[in-house]
Amino acid sequence: MVSESAASGATTELRTVWWDAGAVCLLDQTRLPHTQAIITCHTLADVAHAIKAMQVRGAPAIGITAAYGLALVAQQTVSDLPTMLAQLEAARTTLNAQRPTAVNLSWATARMLRVAQQCAAMQVEPLVLAARLLDEAHAIHAEDLAMCHAIGRHGAALIPERGHVLTHCNAGGLATAGYGTALAPIRTAHAAGRAVHVYVDETRPFLQGARLTAWELLQANIPLTLITDNMAGFMMQQGAIDCVIVGADRIVANGDVANKIGTYTLAVLAQAHQLPFYVAAPSSTIDVTLADGSQIPIEQRDPREVTHLAGQQIAPLGVVAAHPAFDITPHQLITAIITEQGVITPPFHPTLAAHAHAALAPVA
Repeated sequence: MVSESAASGATTELRTVWWDAGAVCLLDQTRLPHTQAIITCHTLADVAHAIKAMQVRGAPAIGITAAYGLALVAQQTVSDLPTMLAQLEAARTTLNAQRPTAVNLSWATARMLRVAQQCAAMQVEPLVLAARLLDEAHAIHAEDLAMCHAIGRHGAALIPERGHVLTHCNAGGLATAGYGTALAPIRTAHAAGRAVHVYVDETRPFLQGARLTAWELLQANIPLTLITDNMAGFMMQQGAIDCVIVGADRIVANGDVANKIGTYTLAVLAQAHQLPFYVAAPSSTIDVTLADGSQIPIEQRDPREVTHLAGQQIAPLGVVAAHPAFDITPHQLITAIITEQGVITPPFHPTLAAHAHAALAPVA
């Protein structure tokens, strides 16, 4: 079910995903910036489709959505405990397959399944298990918002005095529980009265920067300039950029980072122009089970998202297009990684391992 209204009005916290009357509700990000449409997911299939179709996107946000998706399955499968566990395990497999690069998705579903297994081991009533899973999904949601604010506090001090920051894709409130990762230091600095100006990459081919980040910054009254992706090097060369801050979909043990396609290009450009390159992400994005970025699965999306724009074909009929949705930025190009626990500088491995371990438990 979809309801909609014109996109207007300033907001301090975005509402991206929430639970309402036994359903998972989402702000449809494919309709922004011109229309705010709310999707109501009543089934696991609805949730899986919303994740795959990028109606909800951003690593933390899809993790929260998947957690609510498993809570939804539990609510609808109140049966004997073995049946409920089997249904939840199958649902977890379905959800994890929708976006394989972002580790927050599998992190959230694993956390939910652990809770279900603990409840089953204690032989609780099925209704109690379902209620406990909904509580856990709410906790994941609340913790993400708290983590984003902490990222903002830690990262704001890294923004140079003039405050000209380049971002890529959308790692703002729309990609999280409502405050953002890469945008969190920017929002925090702005709220403290700092002069901040954001250069927003449009982020082809899905235009998350042009459609979503620009919209968020306008809502927050933060000054911005929208640029095409191929203007970034020129802007750096002209001295317009002071630093780069991006989000992440997966950070592995050595500090290599998977993020939206085009991030690696910006990291190379930043190094060439001696600019700081920062990655901002919650600890749930850290995956120390993978040694380096070569082991990260890269999602390959429909080439039509490259050959078409807003439903209109922009490439010659019959042309072959590639569409890797993410690339890998080597740790050598990263100045620091900002999590809710603090700022991590090279060498990344020891501190990342400690942060990842802490991420296994709920935030205190």
